Amino acid sequence: MVAWQELGQEALRRAPARAHPNGTAPPPGTAAPWPGSWQPLGARFRTGPQGSRGTNFALWAAGAEAVELCLFDEEGRESRHPLTEQNFQTWHGYLPGVLPGTRYGYRVHGRWDPWTGARWNPAKLLLDPYARAIDGHYTSHDAVCTAVRNWPEREVADTVRDNRDSAPYVPKAVVVHDDDDWYDDQRPKTPWAETVLYELHVRGFTMRHPGIPAELRGTYAGLAHPAALEHLTGLGVTAVELLPVHHHVSEDHLQQRGLTNYWGYNTLGYFAPHAGYSAGGSRGQQVGEFKRMVRALHAAGIEVILDVVYNHTAESGVMGPALSLRGIDNGAYYRLDRSRRGYADYTGCGNTLDTRQPQVVRLITDSLRYWVTEMGVDGFRFDLAAALARGSDGVEMHHPFLAAVSQDPVLSRVKLIAEPWDVGPGGYQVGGFPPLWAEWNDKYRDTVRDFWRGARPDVRELGYRLSGSSDLYQRGGRRPYASVNFITAHDGFTLRDLVSYQRKHNEANGEDNRDGTDDNRSWNCGAEGESAEPGIMELRHRQLRNMLTTLLLSTGVPMLTAGDELGRTQGGNNNAYCQDTDASWLDWSLLDDPEWRALHDLTARLIRLRREHPVLRQRAFFSGRAAVPGGQQDLAWFTARGREMTEADWFAPTAVLGMLLSGTAMSERDQYGRALTDDSFLLVLNAGAQAVPFTLPGEPWAAAYESVLDTARPDLPSRHHQALAVVQLAARSCRLFRCSA
Repeated sequence: MVAWQELGQEALRRAPARAHPNGTAPPPGTAAPWPGSWQPLGARFRTGPQGSRGTNFALWAAGAEAVELCLFDEEGRESRHPLTEQNFQTWHGYLPGVLPGTRYGYRVHGRWDPWTGARWNPAKLLLDPYARAIDGHYTSHDAVCTAVRNWPEREVADTVRDNRDSAPYVPKAVVVHDDDDWYDDQRPKTPWAETVLYELHVRGFTMRHPGIPAELRGTYAGLAHPAALEHLTGLGVTAVELLPVHHHVSEDHLQQRGLTNYWGYNTLGYFAPHAGYSAGGSRGQQVGEFKRMVRALHAAGIEVILDVVYNHTAESGVMGPALSLRGIDNGAYYRLDRSRRGYADYTGCGNTLDTRQPQVVRLITDSLRYWVTEMGVDGFRFDLAAALARGSDGVEMHHPFLAAVSQDPVLSRVKLIAEPWDVGPGGYQVGGFPPLWAEWNDKYRDTVRDFWRGARPDVRELGYRLSGSSDLYQRGGRRPYASVNFITAHDGFTLRDLVSYQRKHNEANGEDNRDGTDDNRSWNCGAEGESAEPGIMELRHRQLRNMLTTLLLSTGVPMLTAGDELGRTQGGNNNAYCQDTDASWLDWSLLDDPEWRALHDLTARLIRLRREHPVLRQRAFFSGRAAVPGGQQDLAWFTARGREMTEADWFAPTAVLGMLLSGTAMSERDQYGRALTDDSFLLVLNAGAQAVPFTLPGEPWAAAYESVLDTARPDLPSRHHQALAVVQLAARSCRLFRCSA
């Protein structure tokens, strides 16, 4: 049995265990904590004075007047313990006898002055921002708000303090003991240029997989199971990009409609794995289960990238719940508006973390380092990353947060991916992030969608996107792998829906189909929704093959969305963030259908082709020049007549483009400094509605060509063509040829 299969079996054996270690009994009464230490922040189980076993608690709360540590026993009874020691704005204390598994929270006292942003309210139980595990659910209730939600004068409701206890309605932090040194873990350390990303949802990927035991579906242990790993390794992806696994909760408006925040972009705890994805329990077991999942993925050669949401929190706007940061120090953690009473909202979610503040930068970087060093992850995709780089005058690429990450000895060595925009003025920053950062390239997405639906009159934009987007990323020493190329993501249509729906169908979300973008750049191929008409189905399958071929043969880092290789559909819902249903879960039965199985096999074939040929995943931008006098250019573009593109050709209306990548003119070098060589390939695309004759270029490009792939006839065996031969490009298809001398 290979190592990753053994780790998957280990996850299966250990995940259901629910006993938390060492007991959880808190000390009785109101025992005063010992002084303890002001660092590290959070709750740390350790050996204290005179060999006592207990937990040190430390909470940064700069403006607070008093802090109470609240412990909860198995019956939910609360005991309060004032923290009287304070150093460097951190309240701290050590309690002997507090063992792993103990649930706790804080009550923070201070001024109530909403006009200056001060919203301290000790009636609200607050979560430790550094909590390693979280237990319990958030229940939408008016008592969780610092102010009176139902105050009759709505315009001043946020200024009237609500003194009801919120403890029955909010999750609690859990003391965790963690001494894992990761001695048996082997990180894949896949180079950027060789990376193939696969965006997936832990729950959605595993919920319906027939090979995963029912009790493990929807969990970290399920993703570590050999059946899940087999699909990933068989496909050939090198990294999973997990939708948010930080502990998150569902917004009030979703709870009131009986829905949940399925995607998880509503973070409550930046150090805690989401307890809902744990098969073993929520009293610390989720931590070990997550680690075993990472180990199993690493053993299979797959890196783990986390989608992280540091731009806002689950506390929402001023009338949102007080769950953690708002009650600890509202003005120090959040960007307040000019009135100081409300929030500057650059996220569309009610609040924005203020990364101009040192403590906020510390919180984020401490969290990131924790996930790398103690949880084993290999990188991060930052949701609405432009919000993290907002200074006082807009988005700044020399922002303290970006500077802190770039000089950090841990974080500067992992994969960093920005979603390079937010919803505020000047927030669209595609191509603007500094070196070390890759970016989701939505210009690639839009260009490829437009090309294959026939919406572009020429191919100028397409040329940039196929060859690594040098117009966006060549400045400042960045490389082609700064461009994360994608056609679909969790947000928007699936690939199958992209060719099946002209408009969104989000009625199930309960928002009258107002939510989700209307800019889908989709084409339904002649019928809205599912169709049994053979001509429409054949065209849709061809369009899927066209887009997957384009994505996986483009220079840059390709990102697949889980299930696109199976033909997964969401029924036209392009904003399924609240659909924890079959609409969002992968339908593995599609693999039993020969046509969808063929799409999966094509995807695996394209990834294998990319892996085997460095000319398809180059680490430097093309120069368009020959490496040696009289030699081939590293990149050449051709018209349907087989001649190189001129300036006029780029501006002329056309749906046909040929791209030749020379394997003998690469700028790549091996570890010894020797020039790398590879096969040369010609990729030809025809997005037009009519078949087109294409003349294969002659010398010096090739003496003959081998047909490797034809999306119009995917089962056609390879055949050879002489240079200057005219081949027929089927309507809306692409072909790949290998060049030979």
